[in-house]
Formats: sequence, structure tokens, C-alpha cells
Amino acid sequence: MNSARDTRVAVVGAGLGGLTCARILQIHGRPVTVFEREASPEVRAQGGSLDMHADTGQAALHTAGLFDRFRALARPEGQEWRTLDPATAALLQHELPADGDEDRPEIDRGQLRGLILESLTAGTVRWDRAVSGVTPLGDGTCRLHFGDGTTEDFDLVIGADGAWSRVRPALSDATPDYTGVTFVEMGIDDVEVRHADFARLVGNGTMVALAGGKALFAQRNSNGHIRGYAAFRAPQDWQVTAGLDLDDTEAVRTHLLKTFDGWDERLLHLLRYNDGGFINRPLFALPVPHTWEHVPGITLLGDAAHLMPPLGLGANLAMLDGTELATALVTEPDVDDAVRAYESIMLPRSAEAARQCAQGLENLMPPDEPRAGGATDSRQPALQQR
Repeated sequence: MNSARDTRVAVVGAGLGGLTCARILQIHGRPVTVFEREASPEVRAQGGSLDMHADTGQAALHTAGLFDRFRALARPEGQEWRTLDPATAALLQHELPADGDEDRPEIDRGQLRGLILESLTAGTVRWDRAVSGVTPLGDGTCRLHFGDGTTEDFDLVIGADGAWSRVRPALSDATPDYTGVTFVEMGIDDVEVRHADFARLVGNGTMVALAGGKALFAQRNSNGHIRGYAAFRAPQDWQVTAGLDLDDTEAVRTHLLKTFDGWDERLLHLLRYNDGGFINRPLFALPVPHTWEHVPGITLLGDAAHLMPPLGLGANLAMLDGTELATALVTEPDVDDAVRAYESIMLPRSAEAARQCAQGLENLMPPDEPRAGGATDSRQPALQQR
């Protein structure tokens, strides 16, 4: 059996969960290498704002020694939640955080990823190093296969490579299924100056309007940016059926305005005046529960293990996964015992969270009966971009 202290650990994927795992391993003097297919941290935008929960994401940041840096960037005021009537834009529900409430402060995903990256030893992340697959070798080790045809062997491979994981097939035949719901993403810059009325409508956090199985979300990000989503139930290839080229911004705009015909013009401001184009984001999820038979030398965390609808849990759970796996590796004397201990907690927890998110998506976007405009029974979890 392999000593955890001397383990050659590979993390596949430089997302929040994988980086958190690497950070905690390094705090304890353990070697780790992160492989990321993207060429650099700046190659693409990292998505919207995340609400970091006290008992998951924030707990992970405490363990990683990064909580103070997180607090310097976080926005407690971003916990504000506004539900508006689609037909009138009247305020139906309004939740403001109490003074000192930092249970779920918001932070831009890119900022959070950046502060974890900056905490790692130089060279920890090998950029532009795409993993194509992994082969268990039968002796408790695994071989990583890279896109350029080369290989490297490790005592533990951690698949933190998201929805379309190249590591997952070594453990599970499961693949993500389309949920029936599509989000179309858009954004508005410099809102306080250029779109002051819309900025006031959104407030400091998240604004949502729901009706007839459709929704418009708007979410404050830092630096005067609002990120928005038009959500609706449709076939995965809805744009093909509609005869749309998604790169034709004006054609997509026209289609979305027709989709949300009859909604208050103040809400449609998001569709009329977004900066840049529209990004199609169909929602996928892994089967619930998603489990596997333990295989020595390999495991999964985050979306690779439990992809679920983006209702505020995914990033938090990925960071908690990374924390608990790293902690097990530095406390258990044997690598295999550490992975078993981690999986015994993570798998049932993620199954319950996935069930909650599946039900939450169904409540938000009913598959059969149109939902009348009106206040929700309770605050829906804040959206996070995958």
C-alpha cells in the first residue's frame, strides 16, 4: 500500500474543487500536480457570481487558509434577492441581508479561482495539458493519457474535470443527460452609468421573474457588470428548430423577445441592450444517485462526480469535496483508506444535494403546467455559472 505522504497525486482540472484540493495538500507539504487543458487562466471568462455558503464553500476557504482574502473580495450585499412580477415588474418578494449577515456572500467565480491559483506553488498547474483518459494499472496506481499521446503514472488520479470528465469513464459509464431546460446567458457592462434604471431594478444581488415555464434572471457581478439568463424549457437543439445561428446576435435577440412577449419592458431591457452576444447553455445533470464501485488509485470530485442543475450548490460542494479529500489524504496513513473514507461521505451527500437541485429546477421551471407569475414560497438558491 502507498503512504499518503509520498503519494504522487494528479488533479485533472483547474476548477475550484481541484484547486482547493491542491492548495490544502500543499499546506501540508504534499506533492501535487494539476493538469488543465486550457492554455492559461485568462483563456476564457470564468462565469458569474457565486454565493459561498458558510458550512461548505466558506468552510473550505477556512481550511485552505484563504478566508481573509476571500472576505476582502466578497460582497455580502449580494445576498439581496428580488422577485418581480413578469407582467408589471412589481416587486413581489424582497429579501435583504441583515447587517453583519455573511452566511452566503457573493464573489465572482473568476476572482475566487484567481485567489486560489495565486496561493499555489509556482508550476503546480500545468496549462495546455489536456487529459484524454486514465487507465487503472491493477497495482493501485493509474496511468494518465494526454492529448499529445504521452502518458504519466500516478498513485492517485483525482478527476476534477467537470461535466464532460475524461477521468469519469474509468469509474462509471454514466454520462450527463439534458434536463430539458436551457439558459441563454448575456451581460450588461457599466450598469450604474449606462443603465441606471435597470441597475436599480436588479438591486445589489439577484433579480428573478418567473411565468409559464420561463424565467429571466439578473445577477450583480463586480465592476459594474450584470450577468443575465433567459431560461426556458425547450429541446436541446431549440436553435436549430428556430432556424437560428447563435452567432447572429440580432436574430437571437429577436427570437428571445418573442419568447418573452408580454413581459414588462423593464425586464426585457436585459434582452434588448446586452453587451456582446448570447451564450447558449443547456443544462445537463448526471443520474441521481451517481455512484461507482471503488477503484484503487482514482476518484472524482465536483461536477465530474455529481453534475447537477446550477442552483447554488455545485461550486460549494466541489470545494467541500476537495477539502475533505485532501484532509483524508493527510490524515489517513494509507491512500486507499483515505479515498474510501472520502467517497463514503461524498457520495451520499452529493446524491441528496442532486435530488434537491433536480426538484428545485422542476419547481422553477415546471415541465408540464405553466407557472403563474407570483411570489415564490421561499428564496430560490442563487444561480451559478458552470
